[in-house]
Amino acid sequence: MNQFRVERYNETHLKAWNMFVSKAKNATFLFHRDFMDYHKDRFTDCSLLVYKNNKLIAVLPANIKDQVLYSHQGLTYGGIVLEPNTKFKIVFECFKAILKWLYAEDVLTFNIKILPAIYSIIPNDELLYLMFLMNANLYRRDLLSVINLQAPLPFSKSRLEGCKRAKKHQIIIKEEQTFDAFWNTILIPNLSKKHQAKPVHSLEEITLLKTKFPEQIRQFNAYYNGQIVAGTTVFVTDVVAHSQYISGNASKNELGSLDVLHAHLIQTVFKDKLYFDFGTSNENNGKQLNEGLQFWKEGFGARTIIQDFYSLETKNVALLDAVLL
Repeated sequence: MNQFRVERYNETHLKAWNMFVSKAKNATFLFHRDFMDYHKDRFTDCSLLVYKNNKLIAVLPANIKDQVLYSHQGLTYGGIVLEPNTKFKIVFECFKAILKWLYAEDVLTFNIKILPAIYSIIPNDELLYLMFLMNANLYRRDLLSVINLQAPLPFSKSRLEGCKRAKKHQIIIKEEQTFDAFWNTILIPNLSKKHQAKPVHSLEEITLLKTKFPEQIRQFNAYYNGQIVAGTTVFVTDVVAHSQYISGNASKNELGSLDVLHAHLIQTVFKDKLYFDFGTSNENNGKQLNEGLQFWKEGFGARTIIQDFYSLETKNVALLDAVLL
């Protein structure tokens, strides 16, 4: 009898799912169902749970569309979520069981969004090796700009000058409990003007998520003469502070508002975290890089890590049959 069993997530699994995620080696609050389900109307959820001898040993946040399973498209990262003490052979068997289940369900393709290495203190590269075994196609690679907060590099001259201008203009930094001013005054107008786009999260959605994750979702604004001029929304995990949204008004360079805001976050608010993640500066599915944005981030001492995106055919599960000797 096969020791491994795969089940598709439904609401009866909610408590077990959240409990598992809270103890996993490679999970953040984004994998909690309260976060995943805020946009459940946009995606057909097909998250999976893997059991060994009726014990839950792994979960996979995912959605499905047109016979393709995706590491959840509503999340920044994904992959198989595991307990801290899970050894490679179990990961291997979990992955194999998932592929067999998908193939039996006529899911032809599995697109996997790898969790960046900084988000797991315990080594977590099992999936990268499995991608190699499966001849998976690397279809996207994003460049993330990250600061090691325990061994930070000095700020560049231009970032220091920006902070000096902010001090001269008496820029005030405040943590706020609401997002209205930043969303409506800065973020939405900027995204609309520069990219003809909207924030991934509506004001209503980010406000709802804040009520569910008050310590993990934080808003910091910069003010000049009492008016908001810049802001950033930070997603806080156990070891990483990630700027999910960064935006300033037209005077940000003159005032140094974004410079002093992030200097404050890096040097004061989140100095005890392991990493500060500015996220990607890529466009066109990783093929192009916003040079100016990258220059700004690197001015704080941020340097490069990568996030990979793979696609594989479930029918190729047979490639795993002769791996273990």
